[in-house]
Amino acid sequence: MKVDIFIPCFIDQIYPETGFNMVKILEKLGVEVNYNNQQTCCGQMAFNSGFWEEAKAIGEKFIRDFPNNRYIVGPSASCAGFVRNYYDEMFYNSALHIEYHQLKKNFFEFTDFVVNVLKVTDVGATFEHSITYHDSCAALREYGLTSQPRQLLSQVRGLELREMKDTHTCCGFGGTFAVKHEPISAAMAEQKVLNALETGAEYIVSTDSSCLMHQQGYIDKNKLPIKTMHIIDLLAQGL
Repeated sequence: MKVDIFIPCFIDQIYPETGFNMVKILEKLGVEVNYNNQQTCCGQMAFNSGFWEEAKAIGEKFIRDFPNNRYIVGPSASCAGFVRNYYDEMFYNSALHIEYHQLKKNFFEFTDFVVNVLKVTDVGATFEHSITYHDSCAALREYGLTSQPRQLLSQVRGLELREMKDTHTCCGFGGTFAVKHEPISAAMAEQKVLNALETGAEYIVSTDSSCLMHQQGYIDKNKLPIKTMHIIDLLAQGL
């Protein structure tokens, strides 16, 4: 099987190792990976900030960057959820409407692709630590992702999953929300991290790097005894 991969802005600019680890896991599972190095953003940040015309221009490029009728896999439920849900609104009754609907069927968040397309729950990872899992808002409410990450985590050798209180509650990032409403955003990050600390876990794990970056900022500022890790980086351990 050959797939295209989409590397979101946060992964490309801040956490490139997560992108490399995604390729590493996919290739271990027998998937041939294609990367279009002309790809850019999906347009979510512009759209969420009210710049719809700018977002549409970015979205048009995104659709044209993936012309092949094959699976597109990305390490972000946020980006995948945005494309699946809001491109319909941006490209309704447009020349790209048909192309978008084909792309929508092909675009998968990484853990969903592994579990529901490849039919794999054990990638062979080993991680002898305790973790707690954060359900990002976009993953949960836009993409509908809940069981797939946990299915993969349950098969990691040596790992102990400790579910935190209010795991479905927002961490406070919310894209530009964190910039426009800093005090509220910081308070939400505090509550999320405190819930994680109550479990005694060593790591907070999620499918979305933006949430993890936000929580890690609060952790670093307050010198707290917990770390964050993208689920893909965890699943690459021991491979």
